[in-house]
Amino acid sequence: MQRGTFQLMKSVNKSNILNKIRKSEPISRAQIAKETKLTPPTVSSIVKELLEQGMIKESNLGDSKGGRKPTMLLINNDAFNVIGVDAGPERVECILTDLSGEVFERTSSKLRKPISNDQFITILKENINKILQSSTTDKEKVIGIGVAMHGVVDVESGTSLIAPNLDLKNIPIKSELEEAFNLIVKVENDARAMALGESWFGGHGDLESMVAVNIGRGVGSGVVINGKLYHGAQDIAGEIGHMTIDMNGTICECGNRGCLQTFASGEAIAKRARHQVHEEAESDPLTGQRVHELAQNGNESYINILQETGKAIGVGLTNLVHLINPSEIVLGGGVMKGEKFILPAIKQTIEQQALTQDAKQTNVSVTKLGDDATLLGAVALLLVELFDPVEKS
Repeated sequence: MQRGTFQLMKSVNKSNILNKIRKSEPISRAQIAKETKLTPPTVSSIVKELLEQGMIKESNLGDSKGGRKPTMLLINNDAFNVIGVDAGPERVECILTDLSGEVFERTSSKLRKPISNDQFITILKENINKILQSSTTDKEKVIGIGVAMHGVVDVESGTSLIAPNLDLKNIPIKSELEEAFNLIVKVENDARAMALGESWFGGHGDLESMVAVNIGRGVGSGVVINGKLYHGAQDIAGEIGHMTIDMNGTICECGNRGCLQTFASGEAIAKRARHQVHEEAESDPLTGQRVHELAQNGNESYINILQETGKAIGVGLTNLVHLINPSEIVLGGGVMKGEKFILPAIKQTIEQQALTQDAKQTNVSVTKLGDDATLLGAVALLLVELFDPVEKS
């Protein structure tokens, strides 16, 4: 689908109806009119248009309340495809999905440093081309490309301002990919994209607010309010990794002391293990993953280190509960593979420290989307464009 066609499909009423069908399917025309407060003729007209465009489909008849049985409406998930890209810091991964997030194609490439902006863009293009050239991909059905990029992203221009782990700056991802593929392209920070993916595909229902926290090489988060990502005034909302939780703590890569990241990242866990457990550390170079394996084998020293990590994360999340008071917090990233030891400590800390009884019970869970959480978030960047009303002034 070309960019112009995509824009033609968007109108506030049409998006409202699409979103209502997506959230409540199967649903009748009469129920849509009642719940959106649009007139029945307006609903009928837009539903007719959406049926003609293949965006929705009719299903078996619904239950009768005395009159004729209503025809129910569903999203036609096969109507369009989306390409999702998880860009770095160690790999570029790429998927093709339908509107429900079902994955049909995958490609990936390793990233090797040093790397230039041009080389990075070339690897992105190669992976997207592999997906588009696949025998199962109907190019006409692809509505766009979502890119989840680590580091600081200027969402408006789709530029990666700082990609710290690749030592790159000012990568014009959106303009380069739109020119190459003539598709709409959305670029977002990876932790924020993951949050959006959770709100769309994580099975959490229609939550008013949700925070997703990605804990791996770094610690990032995304805040979703009423289905929309919250960016903040200077585009740094969600930088929970750089929340100070110990003013006298170790120096973080950002230059400040005692950031949550200095307690919770994979490297921080390994560093603490090397410092605390001398005897094993000499024969086996410790990584965050190795600490997790040793804990799984029942080694008490390493279990304690993961439990300490859970307490530190719990302190950070309690601050988040007091500041945002989200309906739900979802955790992802490599560190949360130690869920068995870390999650109970997180919950216990929130229960001890949160202000009110309800806040103490804030639902904290680990993503069920696994390693695809960020990729599906990249896909969701395009679905927001398609389903959610955007009023232009």
